[in-house]
Amino acid sequence: MNLVDTSGWIEYFFAGPNAADFAPPIENTKKLVVPVICLYEVFKKVNLVADEARALQAIAQMKHGRVVDLAENIALSAALISLKHALPMADSMIYATARAYGATLWTQDEHFRKLPGVNYRRARMKAAP
Repeated sequence: MNLVDTSGWIEYFFAGPNAADFAPPIENTKKLVVPVICLYEVFKKVNLVADEARALQAIAQMKHGRVVDLAENIALSAALISLKHALPMADSMIYATARAYGATLWTQDEHFRKLPGVNYRRARMKAAP
């Protein structure tokens, strides 16, 4: 199973330098877990950068994976993860969801870099035209 965090989705949707790294887990929808917190963050970010129509298109694509609600067990696990690793709330919820589903977390978010079960890609800047 795979879980792509918000940074990976944004990279993919906006064709960033690491987009190709996130394409395989995103496009393998049978093995894709999508936490609702990622829906929230991607919808918000795409609205900010583009518009609501593009944000809804992004959400439609994300929903091809298995959308996972924030359940009690994940919320409590996220709290413990946040305390142990000093992760912000959303990041701890994303990581707890990955752990609950035995998924590899794909990201370019530094907060996750050294955690087990994470496939981290260093964020790169787009080349100037």
